[in-house]
Amino acid sequence: MSARTTTPWPLVALFTAGYLAPYLLPTTVGRLSAGLPLSATEAGSIGSALLLSSATAGFLLASRVDRFGPRGLARVGLLLAAAGYGTAALTTTIPLVVLGAIAGGLGSGTITTVAATGIAGQRDPHRTTTLGLLGVSALAGALYLTIPHLGPGHGHPLAAIAVTALLVLPVTRRLPTAGTPEALHTPAARALRATAAPLPHRRAGLVLAAAMLCWSLAQNSLWGVSGRIGLQQAGLTEVTVGAVFAVALGAGLLGVIGAGALGQRLGRALPIGAGTALIAGCIALSAAATDLTSFATGEIAWNTVHPVVLSYVIGLAASLDRRGRWAVLVGSASSLGTACGPLAGSLLSARVGYPGMGVILALGLLLITAPMTAVALRTRRTAPLPQEHPVVEIPAQEIPVVEIPLDAVPAPRTAYDTAGPRQATAGAAAGPGSASR
Repeated sequence: MSARTTTPWPLVALFTAGYLAPYLLPTTVGRLSAGLPLSATEAGSIGSALLLSSATAGFLLASRVDRFGPRGLARVGLLLAAAGYGTAALTTTIPLVVLGAIAGGLGSGTITTVAATGIAGQRDPHRTTTLGLLGVSALAGALYLTIPHLGPGHGHPLAAIAVTALLVLPVTRRLPTAGTPEALHTPAARALRATAAPLPHRRAGLVLAAAMLCWSLAQNSLWGVSGRIGLQQAGLTEVTVGAVFAVALGAGLLGVIGAGALGQRLGRALPIGAGTALIAGCIALSAAATDLTSFATGEIAWNTVHPVVLSYVIGLAASLDRRGRWAVLVGSASSLGTACGPLAGSLLSARVGYPGMGVILALGLLLITAPMTAVALRTRRTAPLPQEHPVVEIPAQEIPVVEIPLDAVPAPRTAYDTAGPRQATAGAAAGPGSASR
């Protein structure tokens, strides 16, 4: 009889709040460039600094969540995000905007680290990741429809992230404190977290982390300039571009729902490998868009496939270490690639144009498809699937010792013999195949 699976809504809420900044990156960078005396490259650099600080928090806190306690660490991250993004939204002084974005990024990284560590300890990390992606995609889509109608100014997307962090703050009451990680984790995860086990699957984890850095770099190089492609190259208005992004994120919701329904039926290798190849084609199409049809087709197809592949990659990283360390490290590597995306996209587009940038990014994605698929195939046999049954702890019971009197009966001499190779060989011949499976 299997136990009923409860949904860890606090982790889903933290996932949504932590990932909202990367999802709003195009409108954040675009509004920084339009609302402040900044060039497109300078605005992209601020976006990169925000995401770089988020990745730094992940690397620093990857193995320290249990030590500090998920509840306290999540509250610090949420308050830091609210203060940082709020400051950047309310001021037009460039140094304060930069400092606020960096502080907010540290908060986002802290929130994401707590969420990733908790998700890795769940019986089904893919399901929880899917719910988190649904939450952040729905929220970001609603904001893309709303922000263009709030008037000009750089602060609206930053303020939205800050308000989201404050709204999520009350759910931290349901997170465990330091020393009590069992509140949200399975018995199997508790047993693993109680030991100081070395980091498993080092080679596979390092390959996946390096591939995810490049995977996120390629996609966010385009994502960071997608707003400018729609406005400048495709000749669309901000309202139209925002509507395309909202529809694209809505299509992403359908993709995530499909991935959640599919689960592990196809394994992880096929969704990751084939999905990444499809993303490469979508990026080339979006970067070369010159009208609404091509721009919308590329963005919608891309955003449909991206969260599907991301959910399987996060699940793969979680399966490498149920303590959540690889999930955090791979996520931080992804954030590092995301951080470099806006600046890389701005530099590439300035040198070779948007279509040339799309071809370069697509080729890079195709190159990393092989190692990501190889990791998924290799760990399919060595890493446990998320649906494995939890370990049930059975309390030891005291069993009384019963003394049974035995009469001394002399054994015949023929029952004993000398030990030696002859007897071992005879015994092996009498019971073949006992060690085979």
